[in-house]
Amino acid sequence: MKIRLACLIISAVACLSLAVPALTAPAQTRKLKIYISADMEGVVGVVTGDQLGPQGFEYNRFREFMTEEVKAAVDAAFEAGAAEIVISDSHGNGENLLIEKLPKNVTIVRSWPRPLMMMQGIDETFDGAIFIGYHTSTTNMAGVRAHTISSARLADVRLNGVSMPEAGLNAAIAGSFNVPVIMISGDDAIVKEATDLLGNIEGAVVKWSVSFHAAKTLTPETAYELIREKTKKAIQRIKEFKPYKVKQPVQLDVRFKAYRPSELLAYLPIVQRTDSHSIRFVGKDIIEVSKFLEFITNYEPSLEP
Repeated sequence: MKIRLACLIISAVACLSLAVPALTAPAQTRKLKIYISADMEGVVGVVTGDQLGPQGFEYNRFREFMTEEVKAAVDAAFEAGAAEIVISDSHGNGENLLIEKLPKNVTIVRSWPRPLMMMQGIDETFDGAIFIGYHTSTTNMAGVRAHTISSARLADVRLNGVSMPEAGLNAAIAGSFNVPVIMISGDDAIVKEATDLLGNIEGAVVKWSVSFHAAKTLTPETAYELIREKTKKAIQRIKEFKPYKVKQPVQLDVRFKAYRPSELLAYLPIVQRTDSHSIRFVGKDIIEVSKFLEFITNYEPSLEP
């Protein structure tokens, strides 16, 4: 009898010893997932086309600055607790970032077309979005290289009657997945435009607009330090930010700088021509609107292959 009792006691103790760690082990904190969309017009020192495309004599230097700004945000995000980062190369041909200089534990979206435009790769698993190197909208009277999507073709892009910068369009796409924008970098004009629209997000001002093609600018190293600082602050405040959402269905109004695009697009039954240079498209959500915008700004009959 004593032997049986001893065995029962030993078994009970063994069971408790197995159960206690499960009861007392600390809950695992879910690692953060951050999305970074990078443009170039808002990068430190950028003022003209000389820095913005392969034909520009300063492009190769400034794509390095763009890469370093993105890397500053990436390093700061990892230091602040991010476990996964996706980066969208969202300027020009989408082949600007020097990917060999980025940390090995990130992934990069490159080139076009993309259904989600500058936000390709984002989904509901992300905790926050960061915009690097952004610029003001085409209707803004201030800002270096101010435009929306296409400086050559578009004069205005509106969602539900509100003129949008690219930051607003992209925030709406992120918001459709319940992802808030938490930080933006660029000139002083885009930081103001974005915070007016999106709320008190963190803003890294790396230059101050003088005109469309002029700015007072920080040096690159100072800009990188500022971006690191603002990224860390944004992630520390991440629970304060709310996704930017637009009411559905979404009315898109696009005003072209030329006459013929609106005339030809109005041949489509889903498009209404609202004046000589403008069209209207109504999408069930911002994702449909994004696909339509990508179509009208990228389609050409001569596309190959």
